[in-house]
Amino acid sequence: MPRPRRVETSHGLVEGTVVVIDLDSFEEVVEERGWSRYRPNPATGLLSSLVEQLARKWRGHIVYGLDWERGTEEAVIEFPMVEPEELREDLEEIRRIMNELGIGVTIVAVKGAVGLPQRRVDRRAAYTATPARRLAARLLREAKRRGGNRVIVA
Repeated sequence: MPRPRRVETSHGLVEGTVVVIDLDSFEEVVEERGWSRYRPNPATGLLSSLVEQLARKWRGHIVYGLDWERGTEEAVIEFPMVEPEELREDLEEIRRIMNELGIGVTIVAVKGAVGLPQRRVDRRAAYTATPARRLAARLLREAKRRGGNRVIVA
């Protein structure tokens, strides 16, 4: 697959991929299994590791969500100069690993401008600051309404 062109905007954004990962029905799972919400548990600790590995492998930037103190339930990651399809195999592997633990996870990867600097961690901006992030968040909500536990590459 050809590498994306380096397309810069006036804000220093480049073409790339936004990935949003969110554990499905997590509140119910935590309650059902008696896991802590405030410390890493088997699912959130594992997702923390998987998110970090993905970001390192593809030189991504974790915009929001990686939390080693509490565990990661959701994450927004940007990958400059990477096409969404290039990430598919790794995203499917994350879903497979989480499913082996009995946890559903919905993952969305969309092409768009990435690299918007953020001065502070802000959940709302993580999901809405760029058109690609807004699209990824919308596709995530729609997938979760249809039952979740899937990988969407758009």
